[in-house]
Amino acid sequence: MTTVEAIRRAQRAEGPATILAIGTATPANFVDQSTYPDYYFRITDSEHKTELKEKFKRMCEKSMIKKRYMHVTEEYLKENPNLCAYMATSLDARQDVAVTEVPKLGKEAAQKAIKEWGQPKSKITHLIFCTTSGVDMPGADYQVTKLLGLRPSVKRFMMYQQGCFAGGTVIRMAKDLAENNAGARVLVICSEITVVTFRGPSETHLDSLVGQALFGDGASAMIVGSDPVLAVERPLYQIISAAQTILPDSEGAIDGHLREVGLTFHLLKDVPGLISKNIEKSLREAFDPLSINDWNSIFWIAHPGGPAILDQVEERLGLDPQKLRATRHVLSEYGNMSSACVVFILDEMRKASAKEGLITTGEGLEWGVLFGFGPGLTVETVVLHSMATN
Repeated sequence: MTTVEAIRRAQRAEGPATILAIGTATPANFVDQSTYPDYYFRITDSEHKTELKEKFKRMCEKSMIKKRYMHVTEEYLKENPNLCAYMATSLDARQDVAVTEVPKLGKEAAQKAIKEWGQPKSKITHLIFCTTSGVDMPGADYQVTKLLGLRPSVKRFMMYQQGCFAGGTVIRMAKDLAENNAGARVLVICSEITVVTFRGPSETHLDSLVGQALFGDGASAMIVGSDPVLAVERPLYQIISAAQTILPDSEGAIDGHLREVGLTFHLLKDVPGLISKNIEKSLREAFDPLSINDWNSIFWIAHPGGPAILDQVEERLGLDPQKLRATRHVLSEYGNMSSACVVFILDEMRKASAKEGLITTGEGLEWGVLFGFGPGLTVETVVLHSMATN
């Protein structure tokens, strides 16, 4: 007689969840960080605020960013001047862009991941869609299902308004889905567009200017599944464990509020200090089961919230400079793309590892950590096991 336990065993996969393919996408329009302050103060009609402009120039210079991609162009901002004010009613105009463009950019990244995966898209069983850009019903998950032509029975999960840590959250969710549903293939999409947060400068809220200096647009996608079919699927990273925690004494450190003026961000505490002070505890909890305590012996995928976070984490843990090489590269070339960032970094690392002839996708190392940081202050910690590069 079939037992409940036998049914449960049959429903579960045997092996760990594995990232099988990665795709990324950006809008065609990009901005040069070195000339961005002039552009930003001109387009927001703020050139008379000379002292504030000098502060913004210094922020951009210290950002370690070379360029960022942005869907919103100068022409669009001229047609919608309310987006250029610091506090003007503009949510409808922002939503009109985000609701359409977030799924479209997600589709572009997903198509690349599906092509690399090499399997028919009819084999996708689950979809996780994550964005901090806009809210709508039916959601971006529904829209991208239509855009990609996925099966109408695909099991969908829509995550709105999570923030920068969510690149880790979606991996944690995908792990649970893949390991608890035999044969599951999970399409994970993070798509972020700054139209919801772009606004003019404020002389009283300098934390808003930090966001204007850092954020960029981008979408990432992954195919995640257990028990890869090695004849057609190429394992990149196994997802070994995933944890989430709220840092102590961090309430109000990063806030985001959706208002008539769009999505406003506020940095109210020493975010780099809070993260660097608490990061080793998360590392120890994640790696003690593996008897690993040398943080230079693992590869690093850290959300690039900004250079100050990376500098302080590096110093606190005594990391070799090359440990955050992939993270700094993505920050330099794309800026902070919120939830999409860590997947861009994974993509950069596996490509660089193969190009340099290293034996694993983790820069030649076996074990690695992926960190997501964001509002809360929330930290996602994911332990990854790298696979062979060929």
